[in-house]
Amino acid sequence: MPKAFKNNDAGKAKAGNFPLAQVESGRTLGGIVSFHLPSARINWTNSSFLIGTAIVTCTAVPLYLWHYGVDVFQVSLFLAFFIATGLSITLGYHRLFAHVAFQARWPVRLATLIFGAAAFENCALAWVSDHRRHHKHVDHEEDPYDISKGFWHAHIGWILFKLDPEPPWDNVADLRKDKLVMWQDRFYVTIAVSVGFALPALLGYLHNGWLGALGGFLLGGVARVTAVQHMTFFINSLCHTIGSQPYSDRCSARDSWLMALFTFGEGYHNYHHEFQHDYRNGVKWWHWDPTKWTIWTLEKLRLVRGLRRVPEEKVLLSQLADTRRRLGERLACEKVAANVRLHQLLQASDAKLHQLGERWAALKLDYAGKAAALKVEYTERALLQYGEARAALAELRREVQRALRLLELARAAA
Repeated sequence: MPKAFKNNDAGKAKAGNFPLAQVESGRTLGGIVSFHLPSARINWTNSSFLIGTAIVTCTAVPLYLWHYGVDVFQVSLFLAFFIATGLSITLGYHRLFAHVAFQARWPVRLATLIFGAAAFENCALAWVSDHRRHHKHVDHEEDPYDISKGFWHAHIGWILFKLDPEPPWDNVADLRKDKLVMWQDRFYVTIAVSVGFALPALLGYLHNGWLGALGGFLLGGVARVTAVQHMTFFINSLCHTIGSQPYSDRCSARDSWLMALFTFGEGYHNYHHEFQHDYRNGVKWWHWDPTKWTIWTLEKLRLVRGLRRVPEEKVLLSQLADTRRRLGERLACEKVAANVRLHQLLQASDAKLHQLGERWAALKLDYAGKAAALKVEYTERALLQYGEARAALAELRREVQRALRLLELARAAA
């Protein structure tokens, strides 16, 4: 995700693409290899801010709590700013501006731009440009936070060092037409400091004088910024490292219910990379996705509209195709072929998936023909209301899950 502060230097330089493997090694002295970081590649603004806030969070905040304690107001202040800035990143910067998963009226756009700036993850233009480039080039050289360059690089290393060469902001032409986005770009630092640090300090002062102002600054400001930023960073690192891949293994993105708990639902990352324009990351009703629920609520309040949803049929058929591809790869594995029982199970699962796919296609064609004959408008929703079609989808879903479990067995056997 984008850097802490905006940089208006040539090319609007952003924080960078600098894997640890590129750290220069010096001479060997007495068996000890010395290392040095090329200072020209360090983004001093970002590094100073990120390291500084982390140090203050780990030192000054505990000291404050030890000496003065904490009250309900300060806890509420931290949580309020954590939720406001965190949701402004997930709902605003990510699902609204980066993926256009829905359309929002100006109050929602303005609020997410203001509190998104207070997260100190850069202006919306830079954030969205980097994120769209990540989706286009995931796991490749052009990916700003490419996990193949290491966990540290994907998490924070790319922010601490400058990109070389600096990528242009050539993929946000739509956002440049939004006057609110351009206003935030122009006054980003002022908004970030005022709302991110000064406002919680002011609220703390009104609550308990100068001591309250210090607590508001440390808890609602510095500690909250550190927490929200690393919440975002873990999506780039942990959610490309741990978790399951129920929708596709063509990229490193993974679903993690645990990460979803701490990231307002962003942890269902494998689904998101396959269906990035869906306003939901947690597509199942039981998935923890507060961002999805907030968007849904805003729709009921008529503050947003045009929520984009991937039809269940399309999700299942995509899973079917990808699962059959993975089954084919496992069937071609020599170790799996040597395990006769497992090989037979994989073959049977592949044949069953093929049969169900053919059956679904025939059902869809049949119902479409009936609808045309009756001059009834054919929609995906009407199709799913047919009992036979619903049963077919349920069977398809069960078989896909069974095939995925078999793939786990095959992976262990290989």
